[in-house]
Amino acid sequence: MKIFAPLYEVVLKWSRHQHAERYLAALSFAESSFFPVPVDVMLAPMCLAERSMAWRFAAVATAFSVLGGVAGYYLGVAGFELIEPWLRESHYWSAYETSRSWFDRYGIWVIFVAGFSPIPYKVFTIAAGVAALNLPLFILTSIIARGARFFLVAGLIVWGGDRLEATLQQHVERIGWAVVLVVVAIVAWLVVRG
Repeated sequence: MKIFAPLYEVVLKWSRHQHAERYLAALSFAESSFFPVPVDVMLAPMCLAERSMAWRFAAVATAFSVLGGVAGYYLGVAGFELIEPWLRESHYWSAYETSRSWFDRYGIWVIFVAGFSPIPYKVFTIAAGVAALNLPLFILTSIIARGARFFLVAGLIVWGGDRLEATLQQHVERIGWAVVLVVVAIVAWLVVRG
């Protein structure tokens, strides 16, 4: 059953849309505060479609992701009581509890790890607000972590070029299922540790 190849084609089509950069900005903002789809899903195909714009796309993703992170931070500061019932009923609650205990142990380093890794960054932005982490330090750490992640994606695509595009098209199903397995493993690990 092929799921990821058709999705890949759709995302590639979106990435060539005249307003793709706006969509990337909106997705980057939303993903850092409440939306579950990772930015890389749009960033990578956009960089493939227009490699000469890859660095610009990475900068847009970084800037709007950090802005979304600040929005998530303020959700944690001012609106946690409003979102707590939803968060408790979602599959993010154990990740939230884990993030709070990690903040107690490791402080701002948690934002760096969450911003760079596939861990749900949005949960950590909200928890950072609830924990009242130092906002300027939160922003700086978010810029470094999110920038490192998105510029790495853009750089790999620029470096890989046509060879990478051909490999992606050939192996998109295997790559897609591998990513699903990694995400499931991370979530299972967080639940077990939570």
